[in-house]
Amino acid sequence: MTTPTPKLDLLGLSQSGWQALLTEIGEKPYRAKQIMKWLHHRSVDDFDAMTDISKPLRAYLATHGEFNQPEIISERVSKDGTIKWLLKARSGSAIETVYIPESGRGTLCVSSQVGCVLDCTFCATGKQGFNSNLLAGEIVGQVRMAERRLADRMKDRERAVTNVVLMGMGEPLLNIDAVLPAISIMMDDLGYGISKRKVTVSTAGVVPGIWRLKEETDVSLAISLHAPNDELRNLLVPLNRRYNIETLLEACRSYAVNLGEKRTVTIEYTLIDGMNDQPQHASELITLLRTLPCKINLIPFNPFPGSEFKRPKAARVRSFQEQLVAAGYSAMVRTTRGDDIDAACGQLAGQVEDRTKRNARYRKQWAARGLIAASNEAPQGQGVPSCSA
Repeated sequence: MTTPTPKLDLLGLSQSGWQALLTEIGEKPYRAKQIMKWLHHRSVDDFDAMTDISKPLRAYLATHGEFNQPEIISERVSKDGTIKWLLKARSGSAIETVYIPESGRGTLCVSSQVGCVLDCTFCATGKQGFNSNLLAGEIVGQVRMAERRLADRMKDRERAVTNVVLMGMGEPLLNIDAVLPAISIMMDDLGYGISKRKVTVSTAGVVPGIWRLKEETDVSLAISLHAPNDELRNLLVPLNRRYNIETLLEACRSYAVNLGEKRTVTIEYTLIDGMNDQPQHASELITLLRTLPCKINLIPFNPFPGSEFKRPKAARVRSFQEQLVAAGYSAMVRTTRGDDIDAACGQLAGQVEDRTKRNARYRKQWAARGLIAASNEAPQGQGVPSCSA
C-alpha cells in the first residue's frame, strides 16, 4: 500500500520555509511575501482570493496544502474580560487557548501539545496524559484564530494580540521542530510582527531544547522552576531527575548572554501551601539565582479537581515576595485572571484522547481517595487544568 504524501502545513511555513518550497517548485522566492500576507495579514483561506498570485501556483497550493487552524468548539468569557477557547486539534482531541486583556496589551496563552509527556506533581496536564504534538500551523493557528475573533471587539486598539506565551498545554521544547517555525512566524513582519521580547517560550527544564533554542533564536525564555533545591524539585517536577537544577541554570545563564544586557530570563515559581512557600525556601531561592540575570514570577497555586495541594494565604505570598525584593530581585505576584471560567494559570482544560492511560490511572486514584466522585464520567481532561506556568 502506498503511503499518501502529507499535505503542506501552510500556516506553519516560515518565510524561509516558503522561499525554499517556492524555489523547489520553480516559482520565484519573492512570492513568499505575497502568500504570507494573504495568510497572516489578511487571514484569507480562499486561494482564489489571492489575486496577485498566478493561477497555477494557487492550484498547486490548493492541491498540496492544507490549513491547520484549530476549529473552535466553544468560547467562554470571564467577568474580568479573559476569553478561553476550546479548540479541536487535528488529532481530534481538544486543546485550549486563553486571551488575557490588560491595559495597553493583550496576552495570548497558546498550547504546543495535546496533553503533555511530562508528569509534574502539581500540574493536571500531565494527569491527562499525552496524545500528540501540534503542528507549527496549529500553534500559529491559535494566534490567527484569536486575531480573527477579536477583530470586531478591538476596533479601538491597533492590535488585539501584543504578547504570546507558550504556556498552555504541553512542553514546548519537546515539540521544538514545530515551535521554532511557529515563533518565527509570530515575530516576522510578514506574520504577526510581535517583538521577540513579547513572545515567550516556557519550559519545565528540557535542557537540550534550551541549547537548541539559543542556536536559532533569542525569543524570551521562562523557566518553570517551582523549587529551590533538587530534592524538592524532584518531587514537583520529575524531569529534574534527568536535568537537575545546576544543569538547567547553566543552560539558562548561557541563554541569558544571548538575550543581551537589558533582557533577562523569567523564573516561574508556583507557591504551594506548606510545600515550597516557607522563608527558608525563599532564602534558598535567593542564593540559587545569584548568578542568573532573572526576574521572578510568583504564582499562587490554583486548585483543580483531584489535587491535594492548596493555595497559600495572601500574607504568606506577600512575605515570600518581600523577602525576594529585599534581596534585590524583581519579583512579581501574578494576578489570577479568568478563574471563574477555569482559565487561570494552571486551570486550562483540554479533552485528551490519552495514549499513555495516565488519565484513567489518576482518576482511579483520586476516586479512591475521595477527591472526585467514583461515578465521575466526564470526558478525559474536562475540568482538569493544564500546565500553565
